[in-house]
Amino acid sequence: MKFMIKKIFITLILLLTLTQFIGRAYAVPISSASSAQIQVPQNVLIESPRVKILKSFLEKYSSPLAPFAESFIKNADKYNLDWKFVAAISGLESTFGKQIPYSSYNGWGWGVYGDNVIRFSSWDEGIETVSKGLRENYINKWGARDVYEIGRLYASSPTWAVRVDYIMDKIGEFSLSDPKNALPLSL
Repeated sequence: MKFMIKKIFITLILLLTLTQFIGRAYAVPISSASSAQIQVPQNVLIESPRVKILKSFLEKYSSPLAPFAESFIKNADKYNLDWKFVAAISGLESTFGKQIPYSSYNGWGWGVYGDNVIRFSSWDEGIETVSKGLRENYINKWGARDVYEIGRLYASSPTWAVRVDYIMDKIGEFSLSDPKNALPLSL
């Protein structure tokens, strides 16, 4: 009996560990004829717990960005950024997209100074542009390694980075405040 319980416990641990590495599913069309061509899988993003957490967090603040939680996660993964980072910047710069220049979809203060305003055609475009810009310019080109080094380049306020970091922590804590929001166990 003890051996059986131990075996079940080990199996559960292995399954939980493996789920940490599964983030995307691929759908490959079935072909009835043989072909020499290689089939390219179509990426299908399965809603990860991070999407659910971020969407719930943004909904808590009545953010117009809540329906775009998946876009935040997809672009964070694409540009190798912390999944909370770009959303946290929007929290500081525009109260999560609620206070933006008219018709700009720019909740990040991206290129906004004086009368100059960069306008995006959608929230998705803004999320993509800011994520890409942070990765390519601030991190790759200018060598920033964390939110504090990015803050010195991104914002004129010396407290920008600590406030963005605080919001990132709040998003992380939110996932712990309700067990249904928790990220999967990592062993």
